[in-house]
Formats: sequence, structure tokens, C-alpha cells
Amino acid sequence: MPYSPSFIAAKNHEELGPSFFDIVEPASFPQHILRYRNQRWAERVGLGLLTDQEWIEHFGRFKPLPGSFEQPLALRYHGHQFRTYNPHLGDGRGFLFAQLKDAENRRLLDLGTKGSGQTPWSRHADGRLTLKGGVREILATEMLEALGVETSKSFSLIETGEELERGDEPSPTRSAVLVRLNHSHIRIGTFQRFLYLNEPDNLRKLLDYSVRTYLPETWRDEEPARAAAFLEHVSQRVARMGAQWMAAGFVHGVLNTDNINVTGESFDYGPWRFLPHYDPGFTAAYFDETGLYAFGRQPDALLWNLYRLAECLLPLAPQDLLEQALASFEPALHYEFAQAILRRLGLQSRGYEHDGALAKALWTFLHETHAPFEQTFFDWYGGTLSAKRAETSKSASLYEHDSFQAFGSTLSGFSPSPHINHRHPYFERPTPCTMLIDDVEAIWAPIAAEDDWSLLAAKLDDIRAMAEAYRIQ
Repeated sequence: MPYSPSFIAAKNHEELGPSFFDIVEPASFPQHILRYRNQRWAERVGLGLLTDQEWIEHFGRFKPLPGSFEQPLALRYHGHQFRTYNPHLGDGRGFLFAQLKDAENRRLLDLGTKGSGQTPWSRHADGRLTLKGGVREILATEMLEALGVETSKSFSLIETGEELERGDEPSPTRSAVLVRLNHSHIRIGTFQRFLYLNEPDNLRKLLDYSVRTYLPETWRDEEPARAAAFLEHVSQRVARMGAQWMAAGFVHGVLNTDNINVTGESFDYGPWRFLPHYDPGFTAAYFDETGLYAFGRQPDALLWNLYRLAECLLPLAPQDLLEQALASFEPALHYEFAQAILRRLGLQSRGYEHDGALAKALWTFLHETHAPFEQTFFDWYGGTLSAKRAETSKSASLYEHDSFQAFGSTLSGFSPSPHINHRHPYFERPTPCTMLIDDVEAIWAPIAAEDDWSLLAAKLDDIRAMAEAYRIQ
């Protein structure tokens, strides 16, 4: 049997009923070439024993997983796109293929697709994904997971043998279908749809399902209290996600309300970028002409989106309770940012004030010197234990800058976390693993020109070595 004993399928989303999704047929592709399978996560969900051919049957031809949905579900939602409301959204090139349980903690996980064909929400688009888009999503999710960010996991990428026309890359270009794994595809935009349609009973149903399924600790017997507790926990989770992005130097690029889910996981990667150096105005999307979703504006964008979720809950709870819940975002953001910085530096906490002072001093140093972002964390992993390594870094001269003195002085008061290994072979190299735009284009170039996937394989090995060094597994 190809499914291990830890495989536990589910189909919880079906209980919401047809107002929440459309049953759809997957596209039929002329070709199926397996380009990537996430074996580590496949083993965690009991699918690690699948042969490559069985894998393609499930994640290229979408043969149902036993015990989950018999047919895929294209989810319905609305959303604000660059602050303009769009009531014509929904899964236009993807669907919810299956649900299952994580073998380690039994939490519900979704297997969702990208590029799996047209749905009622395609709006005349072809419902396809470019192969380059799939490769970029693999690189984003692997890098973010290695850096400790709550993110969806790229689970499978299969090249599908079609030629696509796109305006933002040389065409015709190759096609693919991606499967991603994350804990929820319920978006802020899912709630917005029922507010727009004036369907309070479905809002109530969605709230209760989300609480029972994803945030059972927020259950309250009284509906207003339940809605407020839900909003508070979602706000805290979204704050954690945003703080982790900032500590990773990551720019999502398109922080629309349909791209923010209630479990606070980063997902749906389009024009993402990583910072070469600290720059609050750095944007990822060429079409973000006003810098609405620039690196330094991401926390504000996330909070704006949470206000839209609060508006959806007004039929269920009074405004004052929801405002109190939203007030948890900012302190959570500051706390989680400091914690993310500590994890990135491999240090033990000294308490809220000291941790915050360290994060502020580091941010000031990065801002004033434009030091290479990832290099700085690499050089000082383990704190002052790494001082000798930092002395030989290409950034060594920057560590003599006045603003470093404040950071260095604060850093000296912190102890390394007990589990770190700052002598891991990864730290014997002169430069860290990065994921800058030049890295991405260099990986894609031989794939496009010669179907040479060796640079992608090498980069994934490099990312996993970094994850091992940072003890983020």
C-alpha cells in the first residue's frame, strides 16, 4: 500500500456546503514531468511511500486521495486588491484538492493547487501556471521555511507540456501545475464575500467552522465573545507572520485581503523579493507604483487587512469588542519581531525590553550602513561567539561603524541559545545562502535554455544546509 500508517485523510471543508465552493474538474494536460516533490513533508503526512508515477497520478492528474474529496473544490472569496474591492475573485486557477492530518501534531492541512485549470472564477484567463512561476514559488517557500517563517510548503511541481502566453516573461513559456501544503485556505476575503452578499448566517457558519477547525482555543459560548477572540488570535498570528517577514528581509509583494489566511501563514507567492540590504521602500512588484506593499509598509498593510476582517464580524459582535481585539496586533508585532531576530541570531531571550533594544540596535545599524542583510545575520549567528568569524567577513569594515557600537554593546549582553552550533560547516564558508533576484534568474536561465535543473538542485541543497545549521527543521 503506498500510504503509510500515518496517512489520515479528511474532507472537513465539505461541511461548509455549496455556498462556499464550486465542484470543478482538473485540467487534462498533454504531459506530466515531475520536477519537484517535497519528500520531507510527504513523509510527515503519510505520502512518502508513493512512487513517482503514483505521485503524478495524484498531483498531476488529480486522482483523489482516499478518504478526502472525490472532486476538487474551487473556493469562493472576494477581496481588496491594492485597496480596491473586487467581488469577482475566487479560485481561478486552483482548487482545494485534499485535506489530511500532519502526523506530528494531527493538525489539519490543505493540499491546494496553482495552475490546475479553469474554474467558474477564471474570468477568461487560462487557469494555468508558468513553469518559472512554479520554480519561483519553490524557492520562496524553501527559503522562508529555512529562515523560520510560517509559510505554506511547495509540495509538488509537475511540468505539463503546454505553451503559455504571458506579458511579464518571454512567451511562449512553459507550463506547470503546483501543489502547496498549508493549514488553511480560508482568507480574509472569504469573510468579505458574505459581508458583501449580506449573508450573516454564512458569516456565522464560517466563523464557527474556522474556530472549531483551526483555532479551538478561541471558542466562547457567547457569539460576540467568540468573534472577538477569533479576531484577536488571527491578529496575533498575522502579526507573527509579518514580523517574521521583516526579520527575514522578505517582501511578499501583493498583500491583498485574498492573500491573507486566518491561520497566519504566508502563501500565494507572486512577485516576491528578498532585500539585498535594509531599505523600507523596497518593493517586489513592478506594478506597485506607489509602494503600497513596500518592505517597510508591510505591517501597516497587514493591519489594514485585519480591519477589513473586523468589519466582516460586525454583524456578530459589537464594535468595541472588535477594536479591543485589533489592539493586540501592535504589541504582538513588536514581541514577535524581537523573537524572530533572536532566532535569526541564535540567542536566548533576556526579556521584552532587552530583546526589543537588541532588535532596534540591529535595525539602526542595517539602516545607517546598508550592510548586506543576510550577511549580517550570518556573521553574528551565536552573538559574540562569532566575533572572530565576523572579523574576516567582507562586511568587517562596517562593524567599525559608530552605529555598530550600539548593536555590538547590546549584543554582548546576550547568551547563545543552548542548541545552536555556530561551528557548523555552513558557517565555515565566507558568505551565506541568499535568495536575491540575481540568484533566482541565474537558477532559471539554464532551465529555460537547456532544461538544466542542476542549479536548482544545488540551491535547494544549500538552503537545507542552512536550515540544518540554524536548527530549523
